[in-house]
Amino acid sequence: MRARLFIIHFLAVCISITLFWQTRSVCADTTTDAFKNNITLFTRILDRLLDGYDNRLRPGLGDRVTTVKTDIYVTSFGPVSDTDMEYTIDVFFRQSWKDERLKFVGPMNILRLNNLMASKIWTPDTFFHNGKKSVAHNMTMPNKLLRIQDDGTLLYTMRLTVHAECPMHLEDFPMDFHSCPLKFGSYAYTITEVTYTWTKNASNSVVVEGESSRLNQYDLLGQTVGNETIKSSTGEYTVMTAHFHLKRKIGYFVIQTYLPCIMTVILSQVSFWLNRESVPARTVFGVTTVLTMTTLSISARNSLPKVAYATAMDWFIAVCYAFVFSALIEFATVNYFTKRGWAWDGKSVVNDKKKEKASVIKKNNAYAVAVANYAPNITKDSVLPTIAKGGVADPGKTKTESKPAENKKSFNSVSKIDRMSRIMFPVLFGTFNLVYWATYLNREPVIKDMVPSNQ
Repeated sequence: MRARLFIIHFLAVCISITLFWQTRSVCADTTTDAFKNNITLFTRILDRLLDGYDNRLRPGLGDRVTTVKTDIYVTSFGPVSDTDMEYTIDVFFRQSWKDERLKFVGPMNILRLNNLMASKIWTPDTFFHNGKKSVAHNMTMPNKLLRIQDDGTLLYTMRLTVHAECPMHLEDFPMDFHSCPLKFGSYAYTITEVTYTWTKNASNSVVVEGESSRLNQYDLLGQTVGNETIKSSTGEYTVMTAHFHLKRKIGYFVIQTYLPCIMTVILSQVSFWLNRESVPARTVFGVTTVLTMTTLSISARNSLPKVAYATAMDWFIAVCYAFVFSALIEFATVNYFTKRGWAWDGKSVVNDKKKEKASVIKKNNAYAVAVANYAPNITKDSVLPTIAKGGVADPGKTKTESKPAENKKSFNSVSKIDRMSRIMFPVLFGTFNLVYWATYLNREPVIKDMVPSNQ
């Protein structure tokens, strides 16, 4: 009896296991079949879309104008080159248009595809008017995205790095503002065939990612968007424009140029407080400061294009150079009116006759020279001839005459030119700085419809 029950239980377990595996196999087969059916369905849809499709013809040919909607997402802005007058921008460039030939019916509303499909359909021939060099990223695969909706609307996105021209007016350098444009449109299709519009409103058509700037010398204030129509010998074309507004940072130039120039001018004015007889010291001050200003003016121009007009920094350096050079000319003028030999203070007068007598007596005896210089009452009948002949002078007279007055050297008085320069030069230089900085720092450009940057 027990053996019979054991056999029955064993057969029931075997039947259960067999049914379980059969059910699992059926489910797996069903899932695999469904997956295969989806792949087959996608393939059929794509094959049907491309069946008889001619990517050489634009959508709506002979029926309507093809409208391409665009927007830009800036992932990186900069650097900006002043010398080459260009800037670099890294963007996700998005284009959207409608192609009725690509309508489909299926279980999905959107087909998400890559660059392989994009090469088989018509795409806009967009190019950048002011682009010097544009690079489409291809690592590890071409960075392109294509989405096709069931109503035939396409979204085509690619990642680009564009080196574009940025015309600069450097009259206010380094307190200048610039508006760097990015212009793009169709290369072959005129306005009667293909036209461009912005996908969204002005504030969302061009978006700059926060903290994406690679600008060391500029602040990105914001951007403005618009469009224009240009005429050429082949027709009229729609051009989309986006302007990025930049303001230069002045800190680098204050440290490298402005402060050294100001200190050099102050150093040149120190010479006004030196003695007028200190010719070597004042000469070193004048020549050194002039050469320093020359070096600063040359180095300040190295980072700029060779423009034919003077910038704000050029004017500042020129005025500083004029102050330094004027200080050198001032010293030359003071030195010209400085007496040589015995310093003359404008009060003491030396008798010419005493000078002549001293020169004659000097040949005979040094003691006679001292007497001639400092004893104004010596007459022609004095004992000098006796001394010259080798005689001995009267001891009383000798003792009296051997106490000449001490030689008192007098110095040149402070020049009136120096006195005026000590006041006039600092006042004029301070006034110039006040006017210069007040003029340039208060200049703010008026930009209409500018969208502020998120940075």
